[in-house]
Amino acid sequence: MLVASLLAAVCLLVTSTAKAAESRPNILLIYTDDHSHRTVSCYPEAFDWVETSNIDRLAARGVRFAHAFIGTWCMPSRATILTGRHQPGVHSMRMAGEYPGSTYDPNLCPFWPKVFRSEGYTTAHVGKWHTGTDTGAGRDWDWQAVWNRPKYQQNSGHYFYNQIMEFSGLDQKTETKLVRGYSTDNYTNLAEDFIRGDHRQEGRPWFLWVCYGAVHGPFTPAVRHREAYPDIKVPTPKDIFAPRPGKPKWMQKIGRWEPGPNGEPQMIGPFEGQTVEHTGSIHGNTLAGWVRQYHQGVLGLDQAVGRLVGALQETGQLENTLVVFTSDQGFAWGQHGFATKLAPYDANIRSPLIISQPGTLPEGKVVEHPVAGVDLAPTFFATAGIKQPWKMHGHDLTPLLHKPDAEWPHPAMTVFTARSYGTDTDRLPDDPEERQIAGVPWYVMLRQGQHKYIRTLADDEIEELYDISNDPEELTNLALETGHRERLLELRKATLGEMQRIDWKMVDNLPPLSEQTK
Repeated sequence: MLVASLLAAVCLLVTSTAKAAESRPNILLIYTDDHSHRTVSCYPEAFDWVETSNIDRLAARGVRFAHAFIGTWCMPSRATILTGRHQPGVHSMRMAGEYPGSTYDPNLCPFWPKVFRSEGYTTAHVGKWHTGTDTGAGRDWDWQAVWNRPKYQQNSGHYFYNQIMEFSGLDQKTETKLVRGYSTDNYTNLAEDFIRGDHRQEGRPWFLWVCYGAVHGPFTPAVRHREAYPDIKVPTPKDIFAPRPGKPKWMQKIGRWEPGPNGEPQMIGPFEGQTVEHTGSIHGNTLAGWVRQYHQGVLGLDQAVGRLVGALQETGQLENTLVVFTSDQGFAWGQHGFATKLAPYDANIRSPLIISQPGTLPEGKVVEHPVAGVDLAPTFFATAGIKQPWKMHGHDLTPLLHKPDAEWPHPAMTVFTARSYGTDTDRLPDDPEERQIAGVPWYVMLRQGQHKYIRTLADDEIEELYDISNDPEELTNLALETGHRERLLELRKATLGEMQRIDWKMVDNLPPLSEQTK
């Protein structure tokens, strides 16, 4: 009788544990590349001719974040996603050998998906990998199908066709093969198969990170979309050409555009990227031509979102899956003279961010509070009910997801330290080339409420302060106006406080400010 009772109790415990595991939500992170919020039609900053119906539908059934700053460029943004830390807290990560070669020590730089694995989640990664030649197969991921850019450097320009991909499973064997076809569609096929049950055990919760290469340069759209958006009108940004009053000295040197024969801006020289099609521009080297091509590339992503959400719906998993749609950072087209990401302005780095779980989260809501990429990992841990394994730099967004207009005391900080990580960011490098990428120097940026503060980490540069609500194009630097001195000092102090909070020793080695804002 006692044995029977014990067996019954054990069976009840096992059944309860299994049901608890089954009830834990899945997490689908859809992650695009160089993808500005301006290309998504549910964002008011999008051109009126933009149409992304599937992404808009996701926003209508979830929460849209108006001001999201996930990262500054490809590699550190992904390192932040995998660690929950800004660049200064990503220890041992470094560039190695020919670009984009990179490496890290997994003991000094652990990635959190392995913690999810230990807690019963199946972890999977599909698409672009840009964080060390070691993809974490068998350690961080149960299953991977990845384009390993750092490892196959001769293939690293093949963003859209003919990719060398690695396929790894629980047997820890890796199959490498050349995959033809359009990468956005290829990744979607693989991710949809996983959602429908491939490469995972039924009944276990899962985390799937789908990393698209679109719409990274050369912004190649699928053939089926190359006639889209004909006769579009693209206004010329006000400060596309220098000089740019109120901007730091380095900003006066930025210039990727020149007036064309008919006055329309055209890119100076070809786009500085490589394409397997051996052509950079499909619609001409003008601003409108590039903007059209860029937006055409987004159409494939929009279709991908529709397919992945549709697979969740058809398999009965939609209401038990937290769907997150975002990008590593944005991309400027003419604003402030740029044709790139990197810089601290919204045009360059502001990403779309939409989070949805019908039946659990409110629908059709907007969060106006600025948030950062470091906030995503803590949110995933809270969603899964798993304790954070180390000190992360961000904040769990769950309170905002459930009540989008709630008070939110946390500013959003973004850090750019070029290709340096961990303790290598404690002070400026001796080599001037290591202090910048494409003319953009190291900086720290803070968004608090409607204001943005920027401190360039270079000698004798001015600070920047913008009122985003009244100056969304960031044309008027309030740091140079005496009437805003109090706000400048407030945000300077808040920025130093955030640097101290994340244990960034650069706070004790800051280069001197210009006398204009000192």
